[in-house]
Amino acid sequence: MRFSPILSLYIVRHFLAAFAAALGVIMGLIFLFDVIELLRRAATHGNAGFDVILEMALFKLPQMVQQVLPFAVMIGAMTAFWAMTRSRELVVTRSAGVSAWEFLGPVTVAAFLIGMVDVTVFNPVAAILYQRYETMQDQMLLRGGNPLSVGESGLWLREVHQGEEVVVHANAVRQEGYDLYLREVSVFVTDADARFLYSIEASLAKLDAGTFHLTEANLLRPGRPVEHFPSYDFPTQLTLAKIQDNFASPETISFWQLPGFIHFFESAGFSANRQKLYFQSLLSSPVLLVAMVLLAAVFSLKPNLRSGGLMTRLVGGVVAGFVFYFFSKVVYALGLSATLPVALAAWTPALVAGLFGLAALFHLEDG
Repeated sequence: MRFSPILSLYIVRHFLAAFAAALGVIMGLIFLFDVIELLRRAATHGNAGFDVILEMALFKLPQMVQQVLPFAVMIGAMTAFWAMTRSRELVVTRSAGVSAWEFLGPVTVAAFLIGMVDVTVFNPVAAILYQRYETMQDQMLLRGGNPLSVGESGLWLREVHQGEEVVVHANAVRQEGYDLYLREVSVFVTDADARFLYSIEASLAKLDAGTFHLTEANLLRPGRPVEHFPSYDFPTQLTLAKIQDNFASPETISFWQLPGFIHFFESAGFSANRQKLYFQSLLSSPVLLVAMVLLAAVFSLKPNLRSGGLMTRLVGGVVAGFVFYFFSKVVYALGLSATLPVALAAWTPALVAGLFGLAALFHLEDG
């Protein structure tokens, strides 16, 4: 294949302009719907003003960009190819002996680079902002559940129990069946005004129904000597199901930090399928964007304009996008349930879309 730098830059410029326009329109609609939804949820909470709602929607927006990026690339590529075909630019280019593969090459390279920048640069920023969004949800009481933070420093739990705020930290955790064991545990208890009441240090804790069973516990109260207990029961509202349901969302963890978090989860005995699936999906996203360009070319490259069928191709492209979306959700669900290997579930949508696009283009162009 022969690549002309001038022609390549011209086609890429058209694609990037159409991609930016499509992404802007999609994100504008998503931002509007997010604001409406947050207003509905905050209607019963007086502290969540309109300025706070707008701030939360803005913090969530970068994460939504990553989710709709493949569709924005597909719509942008279809728009650019249709516009250049209707203006006869691609017709003239093809009549000069330039094949579809030659002018698709620069666009696929541009899409791949967009994916790389998204994963390595944009994702860490989006993760930080999305974490702030989820924190504000908890503060504004817009989301139920007990916040949980887990990282390389250990496991952190927080709950409000009987008018007191309780923070539990463990350097290591281990799950055996339906039992959760915590090692080197610290429990800090404050009142509603954040004044320190007492703390408990224990070498081991077992989470049972409504109770932390602490072993070799030391009770520390201000102005009193340390009290030692061979065993100590501390009441809690936490359960194993609540802890697992409230693990930090993979979207709040940067691409560069995910391997460390996955290692911590697995060493603690927890399932890290969500984090592993998200990490593998990030790795496959540049290939997925290339596949979206190929799919867009299938439904937008039409050398013979006289034969019509523009609406048919438009509907076909939209239907293909929705079919791909539901297919990817089904495959990801199979990966989360361990029915499919996590890596296979994460890479399957990108590979299937890419192979379908290649096969269709080979049939249309060289068949």
